[in-house]
Amino acid sequence: MKHPSANTLAGIAYVVLSVACFAVLDTVTKNVSASISLMLALWFRYLIQAVFSTVFFFPKRGMALFQTEHPRFQLARGVLLFGSSMCAFYGLKYLPVGEFTAIASITPLVVTLMAAISLGEKVRKLRWALVLCAFAGTMVIVRPGSQHFDWVLIFPLMLILTNSSFQLLTRKMTSTEDPITMNVLTGWVGTLLGALVLPFVWELPTDWQLWLQLLIMGSFATVGHYLLIMAFAKAPATVLTPYFYTQIAFAMLGGWLMFDHVPDQWTMVGIGIVALCGALGAWLTVRESRIAVMPVES
Repeated sequence: MKHPSANTLAGIAYVVLSVACFAVLDTVTKNVSASISLMLALWFRYLIQAVFSTVFFFPKRGMALFQTEHPRFQLARGVLLFGSSMCAFYGLKYLPVGEFTAIASITPLVVTLMAAISLGEKVRKLRWALVLCAFAGTMVIVRPGSQHFDWVLIFPLMLILTNSSFQLLTRKMTSTEDPITMNVLTGWVGTLLGALVLPFVWELPTDWQLWLQLLIMGSFATVGHYLLIMAFAKAPATVLTPYFYTQIAFAMLGGWLMFDHVPDQWTMVGIGIVALCGALGAWLTVRESRIAVMPVES
């Protein structure tokens, strides 16, 4: 029996730590949403990521850090991720963290559908079955027609659409663009977009605990992103992608610890279906195409 190498185990550990960071980001975002404008919190999240990333990588790379062959694509990528983050922030304000994360986790499967339509990629029958099964799991979570179904579900649905488009564009750019440059520029695009609405939402936080939470949001988003880069440097995507779905467990834990929320029985069934189908679908994607499927982050 072949045992996993130390690099493979390190890669898995980095992925699990990465999605744990994203779950902390989501949990703290929900808590912050009760105290200040979400657009202000979103701006702080991108500002901290942009500044931290630039300070860390600029001494090593200089102005080459900002060089890109496709500035328009970089701008579009930043706009899409900012829109995705905005949907995530507003969705987390109104929905439990675990349920929100589970619904958003069907994004890689939606990417499969969009790739088949827009890029002409061939999709196997098994993958279509996983998409339909994950959609069924999502319906178990939201239960249309029941008291659990609400207008706020538009936010995770819009998140799925914007993040799927973001991932498709990222897929096209990875052959020519440096991933660190992409992450740094995305942070600055988000910062500039958020700055456009600052005059309408600006309020200086006066509570030190609120400042601490804003710092945690930006820091954990940044650390989570670069843990992913380290993970893919250690192990193949085929090994790593199923572990992205541990984010659902971390999100449920955060919802329980911070908000005393425990999903009901049917919601747990739906979350299990989505996680299983999503993990299998992600594994199939990278096994067939060697393309990394990214987790959904705020």
